[in-house]
Amino acid sequence: MSDIIMSVENLTKKFPVDGGKFLTACDNITFNVRKGETVGIVGESGCGKTTLLKAIMNMQSPTSGKIMFRGKDITKLTGEEKRQNYRHIQMVFQDPTAAFNPKMKIRDIICEPLINFDLIDRSDIDSKARELLTQVDLPPDFVDRYPHNMSGGQRQRVAIARAIALEPEVIACDEATSALDVSVQDTIIKLLVKLQREKGITYIFICHDLALVSMFSHRIAVMYLGNMMEKIDGDKLKSARHPYTRALLKAVFSTEQAKNQYIEILPGEIPSPLDMPSGCPFRNRCLNCQELCAKEKPPFREIEANHFVACHYPIDIA
Repeated sequence: MSDIIMSVENLTKKFPVDGGKFLTACDNITFNVRKGETVGIVGESGCGKTTLLKAIMNMQSPTSGKIMFRGKDITKLTGEEKRQNYRHIQMVFQDPTAAFNPKMKIRDIICEPLINFDLIDRSDIDSKARELLTQVDLPPDFVDRYPHNMSGGQRQRVAIARAIALEPEVIACDEATSALDVSVQDTIIKLLVKLQREKGITYIFICHDLALVSMFSHRIAVMYLGNMMEKIDGDKLKSARHPYTRALLKAVFSTEQAKNQYIEILPGEIPSPLDMPSGCPFRNRCLNCQELCAKEKPPFREIEANHFVACHYPIDIA
């Protein structure tokens, strides 16, 4: 998995607000995505991860920076070239119910992308829909159902079937499991892993659940207040060194932990993105904060092979 399929380079997205101020949702974000891997992007609500995903999907234009895919900056695409790019980058939304037309049958929902790009004859829609349903472990006869006749997990499988219909290289998942029961989350993750193994799909998986993301991500990027705080290989997550990532790890519940085990909670409140602290954006909640942290924003630097941290004083892991 050494081939880089996508590069996000110094991406910044600012939204104008009243009073001539700007809300910075993403601040100078940089990372690469390799072919056939899963990159998990995790962080608290409001950290900018969905804005980042919308930029990758070309649903929003960044204020600055670029996103390179297939040798082109896709943020500059317009017209038919932009539309054709969606064949290669598809998305699975958090709420499939809101993403589906409730009046359309499942066969039409799944094959709609193929119809939009003139890749299927009308006479083949039924058989293709049945084939795609089989690939996501749903009965082929579901083609005649409507979304409201299915469970949440079944609807999300239909969403995945629609996403893979165009055989894209990249699928972006925006909180694709957060609305599902824990047991259903597990089956959806296993399905995504199976499809990746069979088709070589690259996933960008947005989530606020670090424990879930760590189960299947090859690399994990942690965001806070629009900033990338740490990027680390998924199998080395326990060696994370940024204080924020360490705090997220300590907040993960385990069914095996002792009943009287203390759960550490991050002190303080998340600052307003309209009134960001000077220096490190995490400093007002960081137990390791020192004088330098208030003066200078730490650079996003590589401290070990494939391990990047935006911290002046990364935690030493014994």
